[in-house]
Amino acid sequence: MEPSSPRKPHLSSLPLDSENKATEFHPFSTSPPHMLAFHLAWLSLFSCFFSTFSIPPLLPIMRQNLNLSAADVGAAGTAAFVGSIFSRLAMGPVCDLVGPRIASAALSLITAPIVLATAFISSPTSFILVRFLIGFSLANFVANQFWMSSLFSTSVVGLANGFAAGWANMGAGVAQLTMPLLYSFVKSFNVPENTAWRVIFVVPATFQAITAIMVLIYGQELPCEESIKVSNKPKESFLRLLVNGLMNYRGWILGLIYGCCFGVEMTMDNIVAQYFYYRFGVNLQVAGTIAACFGLTNWFARPMGGVVSDQMAKLFGVRGRLWGLWAVLTVAGLLCVLMGRANSLGGSIGVMCMFSVFVQAASGLTFGIVPFVSKRSLGVISGMTGSGGTVGAVVTQMLLFSGDKFSTQTSISVMGLMMIICTLPISLIYFPQWGGMFCTPNETSIDEEDYSLLV
Repeated sequence: MEPSSPRKPHLSSLPLDSENKATEFHPFSTSPPHMLAFHLAWLSLFSCFFSTFSIPPLLPIMRQNLNLSAADVGAAGTAAFVGSIFSRLAMGPVCDLVGPRIASAALSLITAPIVLATAFISSPTSFILVRFLIGFSLANFVANQFWMSSLFSTSVVGLANGFAAGWANMGAGVAQLTMPLLYSFVKSFNVPENTAWRVIFVVPATFQAITAIMVLIYGQELPCEESIKVSNKPKESFLRLLVNGLMNYRGWILGLIYGCCFGVEMTMDNIVAQYFYYRFGVNLQVAGTIAACFGLTNWFARPMGGVVSDQMAKLFGVRGRLWGLWAVLTVAGLLCVLMGRANSLGGSIGVMCMFSVFVQAASGLTFGIVPFVSKRSLGVISGMTGSGGTVGAVVTQMLLFSGDKFSTQTSISVMGLMMIICTLPISLIYFPQWGGMFCTPNETSIDEEDYSLLV
């Protein structure tokens, strides 16, 4: 990857490998460039999740003011995910060409005014359109994971990816918690209900713009000039990088798997507040707090998935990463089935919290595998996998949570069954150097640089 600008690089205080990637990961350090980039990456993506999921906890109020039907709400939820499918797929090659710093900041700055436009919607059509456009900001997830894979060695890349995405995904939970509180705070000044929910969207819009500017000013893609000069990565066109990535079947399988963990997580973020509000009769603030519990477990759950992936790799190699992903995602599916069948408020909350831990850990395990698929088209593979997450969210939203065909609790259980079934293709992933779940490595030695060009 060529540098996006002639910025003067920082020398790292962390131990580096031959590619100048950090071999240690210290999440509470801010030393440049590795750890500073980590904090900028997760905070920027955090703001995008906060913006995208700032609407769902306010839906009971917005439905009344905008006269939204159940079909309108379902269509808007689907639109939010559709908006990020193609943007995530495109973000991968863009990162390969201009770097994750420029790609991430540009997208955040473009979509921040759209977040603010939520304050001016007046019809179901404009509501759906705004949710669709805000969804584009979630493509920053691809830049986030690409950035971490570029800066951290394979020994800690699962951990780095897990922390960067996990802490960022908390944005959805924080939005579920804070937006109802902000609404109540503004309304306490005798502001009309129809105005109060509109005013507070200045918060996520401003937050997103500020983090984008911080990424531009303080971020750095590569650790030092030397790593840029000696890089022998071929300079290729957007089309060639895209085609190479699309031909790699492992990327398609990981996209499917990610749709069954992160896609399910996004679907839950979209419906969980309404689920508890309508099924158990709790008020708006309580429903938002319960929903926040689901998202806030990302603080440790997704990083835990990265830790499990790296530890399994130390014990069993890449085959261990595959087995770990299958086991964790299967347990998540079983818990999802159980949540839909829980009939008490306390039992449903307890199962939901356990389910959130496992489904988010599965996302971390998925991106513990992504960096090993293709060095040549890492951005494309990251984009394919990330797009798979949003495709999964769209499919589950449309099939199970749009309209009144199924009750929400039945849909949640069916979603769990879908997750369990979709874990099976993990067994088809095979790496000649490292093997697969049931297959040993190819005995023929393959040069690492040559392997990175294979499809």
